[in-house]
Amino acid sequence: MARNQGLNLDEVLNKISAKDRVGSEMQESKLIYSVVGFLPACDMVDNALLISNLGYLLGQKGLNTCIVDLKVFNPNLHHFLDAQPSKKGSGLIRVLKSDKVDFREEIQATKYERLYLLSPSPHDLIEEYLDFEFEHLERVIDTLKSMFDIILLDIPNNPPLEFCLGAMKYSHIGFFTATERIEASSNMVRMLDFAASVGISTAKFTSVILMNMQDIHYDYKGLKEFGFNIVAALPLVKAAYASALEGKLYIRDNPLVNRYFLKDMRRLADILGNQ
Repeated sequence: MARNQGLNLDEVLNKISAKDRVGSEMQESKLIYSVVGFLPACDMVDNALLISNLGYLLGQKGLNTCIVDLKVFNPNLHHFLDAQPSKKGSGLIRVLKSDKVDFREEIQATKYERLYLLSPSPHDLIEEYLDFEFEHLERVIDTLKSMFDIILLDIPNNPPLEFCLGAMKYSHIGFFTATERIEASSNMVRMLDFAASVGISTAKFTSVILMNMQDIHYDYKGLKEFGFNIVAALPLVKAAYASALEGKLYIRDNPLVNRYFLKDMRRLADILGNQ
């Protein structure tokens, strides 16, 4: 089955012409995009799988990398990185509440070199996160920028939540993550329209990472017509999800890594790590 997946994906990638994909322009830029946001556009997207493996690759490039799990209602990146969940009242919520907190006590060092995690506790009450404003998140991100080379934000697709729009606002560059679903394009347009209506710049969120591709008939050109650029196309790989269930990183711990998955993961790491 894995063999058929690879052959099918090759055909899918051939459908996405080179002019529809970007990356080289970003690599040539002299700007440093140190805060990178990832926002799901539809169901069947797993940002934690993407961000955990990408963070590992960036760490291997020598970049001190901090992953911030902003999914305050359902944090899960600690599991993907085989880290202990934050205790109730610690981690992200503690640094949000006070500017007197020592970040070094709230950020977790993972078992991977130069890869760190700032996460909410799964034991925190949901209502504890409803009163934060953009300014609280801005202060946290500004502090992290002074501590790390690059920060990866796992953004929840929940527009009324400050952690969604605030993360979009303070990202230097952002990626929508999407699957081959008919509503993906319209969801991205609606999100950007809403963000623009409250004064948030949306030009930085025009790049798309396609995930869990399954070789189905899909209008990739339609994304370009809406103004989006495809920067990576990752196949659906069962072994990647199996690794995540065991708290392992697929691209590091699996001896037989899907070459299409690895190729575009490395491509993303090059885009972000060689600016």
